[in-house]
Amino acid sequence: MKSTAIGCFIIFVLSASVASAYDQPSVNLGATSFMDGAPPSGPGVYFQEYVQYYTADTLPDLPFPLANPEINVWASLNQLIYQSDQALLAGGKWGLNFILPVVAMDSNVPQIPDNGGGFGDLLVGPFLQWDPVMGDKGPILLHRIELSVILPTGEYSSNKALNPGSNFVSFNPYWAGTFFIMPKLTVSTRIHYLWNAKNNDPNHPFANGDTQAGQAFHANLAASYEVVPKMLRLGINGYALKQITDSEVDGNTVGGKEQVFAIGPGALVSFSKDTHLFLNAYLESGAEYRPEGQRYNVRLVHHF
Repeated sequence: MKSTAIGCFIIFVLSASVASAYDQPSVNLGATSFMDGAPPSGPGVYFQEYVQYYTADTLPDLPFPLANPEINVWASLNQLIYQSDQALLAGGKWGLNFILPVVAMDSNVPQIPDNGGGFGDLLVGPFLQWDPVMGDKGPILLHRIELSVILPTGEYSSNKALNPGSNFVSFNPYWAGTFFIMPKLTVSTRIHYLWNAKNNDPNHPFANGDTQAGQAFHANLAASYEVVPKMLRLGINGYALKQITDSEVDGNTVGGKEQVFAIGPGALVSFSKDTHLFLNAYLESGAEYRPEGQRYNVRLVHHF
């Protein structure tokens, strides 16, 4: 399947009250994977439902010791996509993408109080989808660009360190592509840039006015092989995030840039050309200034 989703996976926002980083917003870390370069059934309306679970018992680079910390996040991401059949720019066909998360979270760490749950931030993304680049044996490349904006519509309290919403706007454009190494073997990637506006009501004991999370790059990468024609693909999937500029408190830079890497197995089950199920698991490593744990993702895609 060739999904146009930008699943905005909820990673909790741990504020600078507990570290000099831990402030990046909720972004797509592993929510999309195999055959990501194009929609599975061409133009039309798509609905995607994600159920995701994230658990972490390692919180590196905190300024205070923790005994057996545990943070758990459940998220339901509800996505509506329209893919037109009208070329707009350089042959790219325009489309629109909307994602509304619903989140439940729990922390056993007194220094990191959670907000319980609620609606997350709304993502809106206009995109351009190009027709497949064809070769002698079929498609060679599927690709798309999207200019995603994350709006601060979600539940948020400055008295809580764990919130469904971030309380600031983020610009999170990406390019996604699927390369056919062989007709049955594909590699897909989705590469994002992340810019964050200021949070004017932060959970930070030393902020008189605002905080601003640093800029970052993050990417998903997946390779799959078609085991059963038009029915089953198996493979590996991963993601990485690297913050590239310092975060700020009241205009002053603070140390600590977030990063993480993850890898794990995945599967894509196709029930028909219009209905597909993704299953992904990830084990994180190399985390700095952000939680490190395990992430599990189930995604159902339907084309109307």
